[in-house]
Formats: sequence, structure tokens, C-alpha cells
Amino acid sequence: MKKLFGNGFLILLVIGLLAACGGGNAERSNGSSDGDKKVIRMATSADYEPFESINESGEFVGFDIDLAQAIADELGYKLEITDMEFNGLIGALQSNKADMVLSGMNATEDRKKNVDFSKEYLPAHSTFIATPDKAIHSLEELEGKTIGVQLGSIQQEGIEKLKNEYNIEIKIVDKVPLLVQEILANKIDIAYVDKDVAKGYIEAEGLVGFDDPSTSVPGYAIAFPKGSELVDEVNKVLEQFKSDGTLQKLIDKWGLGE
Repeated sequence: MKKLFGNGFLILLVIGLLAACGGGNAERSNGSSDGDKKVIRMATSADYEPFESINESGEFVGFDIDLAQAIADELGYKLEITDMEFNGLIGALQSNKADMVLSGMNATEDRKKNVDFSKEYLPAHSTFIATPDKAIHSLEELEGKTIGVQLGSIQQEGIEKLKNEYNIEIKIVDKVPLLVQEILANKIDIAYVDKDVAKGYIEAEGLVGFDDPSTSVPGYAIAFPKGSELVDEVNKVLEQFKSDGTLQKLIDKWGLGE
């Protein structure tokens, strides 16, 4: 009996070790496993309509959400989405808390030092928004104004370049909806945001906009951890979506680039 128990224990030990070795592959640079279907973990900052937001039912909605789901379906992944502050998205990739980021993120040279990007899937433009009584029609009218921007955004970089030239005071907040609240509460004069994002607030709150003529900003792309195998896979899917009309259908659905 003692010998039989010893053999049985040895078999169980070997099985346990094999299971442990197999479990080590559950998390990879290109997703994690969920039974028979791989999981791809997407991080986003869901305060950026029409790219990403959370509806009244608590569901993620928006252009980036639809695009991510289409990519996951095409590659055979189950998509899992986590909402977080925009300024923490790159850190989430670096710390292996996410496999990719879709969050209206511009593929800037500075960000490329820390993450890899897919090909750009959409061009980007910036707009100044304000109440009608504080409308501007030229950059010179920014003189002495308080401008609000989102922390970590391409607009924060852009306004820093204009700060000294136009004697601008900058106010930085975590989320774009807070910028609109600051405008309506007369705490800032102008907010500086993405043009497609601005359109919704202009319509909903009776604001006015002035497109920034000073710079051309990098377009939107999907961010990945450095060295991720997903980059090539996703680039192929993006090219397919451009050629078969899938991308344009999503652009039209969410009213982008108009």
C-alpha cells in the first residue's frame, strides 16, 4: 500500500507540474487565453465621444469600440475592455495590464519611444471651443485667455507650444467632459480638443468652434507594448478594412471626418 501510494503521488505531482507549465502561457504579449478562445485586453479612456464612451446601460460604445471588436472578431479573439484615465494608458501597456490601446490616441514621436503603434486608421485635427460670447476667429485672439486641455493629450502638447507666444494660461483636467463643464461654469475661456469630439459638444451645449490652423497633428493609431506580435496582425486587418469598406462604414456610422 505504501508503494502504491508513492507511485500515485508521483503521478499526481508530474500532472501538476505539467499543468503548471501549460498555465505559464495563459498570458502573452499578444493576448491571454480564455478556454478555447484567446483574449485580447484593450484599455481605453471612455470619456471621448464619439470614439469611446459608456452608455446608460453601462456598455462601451463608440468608433474605437466597434473597430476593436471588428479586429478581435477577424483575428479570433475575445475582446475585454478596461476603462482608465487617459494618462495611464501607456503605463498599462508597459506593465502588461493591457495588450492594446484604442482611445483616440495620436501616434506621436514621443509616445513611440514607449510603445509601438499600428498604421494610422484616422486623421486627426484640433479645435478650440467656447461659448458664443468668447468665440475666437484667429490664434491672436487667444491672447491672455485661459485654455483647458486634457492631461496627456496631443492638445496639451500643442497648447504648450503656443503658451508663451500668446500669453496663455493653461488648465489641465483628466477628462474631456470636465473641460466642457469648466467652460459652462466660466472657469476657463476656451477648451482645446479633437475636432470630431468637439462637434458633439458644440451641438449639445450651443458652443462654437475654431479649427486650429497652426499645426498638423499625427493621426490616430492603435498602441501596443514594445515588440508586440499583434502589430503586424492588426496592420493586415486594418489594410483589409480599408480596402473592403469596413473602416469607412464605421467612420460614416459615427459621423467622423465630416
